[in-house]
Amino acid sequence: MASHTNDTDEGFEPIISNRLAIKLLSALAALVLIAGLITAAGHWLGQRMASGGHTDSTQEFNIAIGSDIISVPANMIRLAEQRTSGTAAGLNLYLTWPEMQGYSVAEKDRFDAADKSTDLIFIEVSEATMSRDMSGRFEPIYQRLLSGDSSDFGHGLTLHHLKADSGYGDEVLLSAHRPGKPDYVVRCLLPQRGQEASSADCQRDIHAGNGLSILYRFSSTRLAEWDHIDAAIGAFVANRLTGQKSDNP
Repeated sequence: MASHTNDTDEGFEPIISNRLAIKLLSALAALVLIAGLITAAGHWLGQRMASGGHTDSTQEFNIAIGSDIISVPANMIRLAEQRTSGTAAGLNLYLTWPEMQGYSVAEKDRFDAADKSTDLIFIEVSEATMSRDMSGRFEPIYQRLLSGDSSDFGHGLTLHHLKADSGYGDEVLLSAHRPGKPDYVVRCLLPQRGQEASSADCQRDIHAGNGLSILYRFSSTRLAEWDHIDAAIGAFVANRLTGQKSDNP
């Protein structure tokens, strides 16, 4: 008599065990999570690259430098790592001229071409290491380094050439008499014929607060506005200083 074949599943293991199925589902979930994280990271990185490291956030940060505290919004701070409250050795800012505003999406083109933009002002805030600012250094230091005759530059400015061995390269010195104030003094690397001015080929430093040095740079194409720029920088810093840093914890 022919034997009967058992067609039931008794005695057979399933092709995919429950344990293996759980592992596969866990792996699939992990892949989905990783894909989501990569997408989110790519979106964040894309936005960051598009903004060039700028931010349009107006969150205020209180930054203590020496015995001074300066309060500025994030969109005025050039370096991302400086966008935090606390104690710092220095602070790098950038502002539109003449609006004296920080980065915004509407003005992104001006900031994206920062090396060529002629309507940005760059500011470096640090503790003063010299007792005199640039105006105060004119007579005791710069005058001893002058070479040749001075000439009228226009806009109330006088052009002075510096000695070849002065250590200032091809820079020139520009000064202006200001009744009741120290003479205005600025150093510039003026473009040669056929060259374009850069966004920061002139620099000047002033003292502010209890012991701050404010070094600011601007384009030589803006020299006709030197007095307005200097007044605006002084007012900006004065308005942003919140008081003396406390020595108490």
